[in-house]
Amino acid sequence: MNWTTYSGFGEKALPFLKALGFHQDRGWFQENKALYESELQEPLGRLVDDLAERLAADGIPLTCTRRTSVFRINRDVRFAKDKNPYKTHVSAVVTRTGLKSDPGLLYVHVGPDVCRLAAGFYFMEPDEHRAFREAIVRRFDEYKASLAPLEALGLAMDDEDSLKRTPRGFETVVEPELLAHLRRRHLTVSKRFDPERLSGTQLLDDIVELAAAAQPFLNFGWRAVDPVRAARDETTR
Repeated sequence: MNWTTYSGFGEKALPFLKALGFHQDRGWFQENKALYESELQEPLGRLVDDLAERLAADGIPLTCTRRTSVFRINRDVRFAKDKNPYKTHVSAVVTRTGLKSDPGLLYVHVGPDVCRLAAGFYFMEPDEHRAFREAIVRRFDEYKASLAPLEALGLAMDDEDSLKRTPRGFETVVEPELLAHLRRRHLTVSKRFDPERLSGTQLLDDIVELAAAAQPFLNFGWRAVDPVRAARDETTR
């Protein structure tokens, strides 16, 4: 069965993004918008469309749509010191609802410097993060086992912005490996991939493989954060 209309990103996709880094002005972007649409926007849209079909067919409880899952190329510069109007990468998320705000995701990032796949829980609310940490402490062996399929694919935990100190409420934890997980601001794993995988359908297959491997980890996190979200929603009704 032929699943896909996605056939890869254009040959000029990464060169366009690199050039965009030097030409951060709307005039240049408008002059080259057709190139952006043909080499990047439309291929990413097709990737998302076909990925949603593949995940549904495999019974994986994740989805995505062009409208809700793809990040805009325009930057929100209202509160930023850097006023460059455009990102120099394209990206999308895959979640249970297809919404970016839904906890537990897959992430694909295509840029001239870094191409990356990731999975996990990014920027959790404080009460959600605390519940996740508590679950890790209670079921650390299960948590580590949930990461094993991802580690087998070459993904590693992200230590970006990890805390220097143990978070409040977990001061009695002294085991170094457990502490490392508790101090992470984001419970995510990621790996870089070769830009050559942007041609053909290899990236689509990679993300489907990642989605399957991420299920134990995502399920562990959902069990922790979903009750917290449900209770919060109940109090706001």
